[in-house]
Amino acid sequence: MKIICISDTHNKHRQLNIPKGDVLIHAGDISEGGTKREIIDFLDWFSIQPHEHKIFIAGNHDFYLEKLDKDELKKLIPKNLHYLENSGVTIQGINFWGIPHTHNNGQWAFNLDNRLKTSNPWNQIPGNTNVLITHSPPYKINDLLTNGEHIGNASLYTALNKKNINFHIFGHVHDAYGTTQFNNTQFINASSIDNKHLHFNEPLSINIKTLK
Repeated sequence: MKIICISDTHNKHRQLNIPKGDVLIHAGDISEGGTKREIIDFLDWFSIQPHEHKIFIAGNHDFYLEKLDKDELKKLIPKNLHYLENSGVTIQGINFWGIPHTHNNGQWAFNLDNRLKTSNPWNQIPGNTNVLITHSPPYKINDLLTNGEHIGNASLYTALNKKNINFHIFGHVHDAYGTTQFNNTQFINASSIDNKHLHFNEPLSINIKTLK
């Protein structure tokens, strides 16, 4: 199974050159202002991509998605897309799990206060997850700002140490684009544009052996 990874397109999705693959994943921040119009434009584009399976999560810019309940999301999102919000999907025996939250992130969408352990989604990641999709990076893994500050999530990092995840796909920190191998997990910061929204990064691809 060939998986194509993108993230943080901020309304510039139509300017990307997307390679062929079996699964296309977007790791959040599909919009800039988080409006309904922006979200619908992305969904229109994403739903016609040729990949057999298409998965996306929200990011801290995607306010409109945060406002909707499950029934409203079902009406909005085309049936050929998988939207993951603390939920998962299994494709050809590969288990995907998606989490949109970022921590202590001011007034942005999907803000998570890590002081509230009951709302900590990292503890809910199933043990059989093969591909984890989050908007936030884990602490000190492809999370470095240009000013030298690491802004990844420490609780996410701790949770990952207890799992045996093959691939972790994320974005959020635009200038930390790239991949890192740590223990048995390959980490992919798939941010599609730099922090100034001037330079486009190539979509990243990974391959995983299907189980069915």
